[in-house]
Amino acid sequence: MIINEISFRIRYGETDQMGIVYHGNYAQYLEMGRIEWLRSLEISYKTMEESGVILPVISLQINYKKSAFYDDLITVVTRLKSKPAVRIEFEYEIYNEKQELLATANTVLAFMNKETKRPIRCPGYLLEKIEA
Repeated sequence: MIINEISFRIRYGETDQMGIVYHGNYAQYLEMGRIEWLRSLEISYKTMEESGVILPVISLQINYKKSAFYDDLITVVTRLKSKPAVRIEFEYEIYNEKQELLATANTVLAFMNKETKRPIRCPGYLLEKIEA
């Protein structure tokens, strides 16, 4: 399936007094990975929302392996697990610049109508990009 990678430096405000990344920030890193995964398919999440499609997270699982620290350059690898239908599932790996595995994660999101908040099928334009 489609894989995308993004890299960025850990900012001071994302860490605790020991310089270690606060565990709750990892959810934001996963979101950054998903947004860039969509962008790699030339799809903007903002445009999806404007067209009436939202993607709330319905499941999030993170396994922490090693700590990330202030000023580390980390890479988030985002992988589509399977062809989406009403749900879309991603797997992630987060590495530091030494290529040490820091965390693995999994998220499941649901395609929903922005107005009705009811589940809908994956938009056709996204399926076309995935299948291309």
